[in-house]
Amino acid sequence: QEGALFPHLTVAGNIAFGLARSERRSAAGRARVAELLDLVELPHALADRHPHELSGGQQQRVALARALAPRPSLVLLDEPFSSLDAGLREETGRAVTRAVRASAAAALLVTHDQGEALSLADQVAVMADGRFLQVAAPATVYLEPAHAAVAAFLGHATLLPGTATAGAVSCALGQVTSRTAAPDGPVEVAVRAEQVVVAPDGPLEVEILEVSYGGHEATARARLSGGAVIALRTPAATVPASGSRVRVRVEGSVSVFPACPEGERR
Repeated sequence: QEGALFPHLTVAGNIAFGLARSERRSAAGRARVAELLDLVELPHALADRHPHELSGGQQQRVALARALAPRPSLVLLDEPFSSLDAGLREETGRAVTRAVRASAAAALLVTHDQGEALSLADQVAVMADGRFLQVAAPATVYLEPAHAAVAAFLGHATLLPGTATAGAVSCALGQVTSRTAAPDGPVEVAVRAEQVVVAPDGPLEVEILEVSYGGHEATARARLSGGAVIALRTPAATVPASGSRVRVRVEGSVSVFPACPEGERR
């Protein structure tokens, strides 16, 4: 998380530390340091600076370059961007991803940031109680969750009790379209916040309980007439006020899972 660079060594010295002792001061070692600076997208002019003269994002890139210097087959990244601000975090994350891919190493990234996992990874693993609930490509994990807990964990999805009858699924939001065939009986319906759209002609009326403004969009909690609480997202220009009543509709198909007994969802 902190990079753990050696404060008494320069950028070049930190990167070369990962090389064999005999290689560190050789022409091949200097060439490898230059290659790694290019790989992590840092200017060669930084080679003679010390860690305290770098930004947080630059320090993380130097730490990655040091780790990649001996050409490992696997790199472990434990929340490496957690100490960076949002803009720098995204920029550094993409640079690190490009560097790892260019080095042909595999990388295991541990993160609690869902957006970071979905945007940087080739495969995402969702864990609970020490076991994998799903391991798949980011789009598959998000759009086709294999477990109700995965659906609830990713992307502000609301789980609602429902009933499936002859392929039709109904819940507090009315009749919804399931992505996959649902067996008859009690089910859990996972509806993502972006699927609940504010629309004047929507078939459902909800009461806005609270709004979390996020810049380009806002996420709101809303109560249906039957008492169920759902999440919805709206563009920044059309954010409803807390306490107001608006009409909504559900767009697209939803994920449906067999109902679990209370307390056994995990």
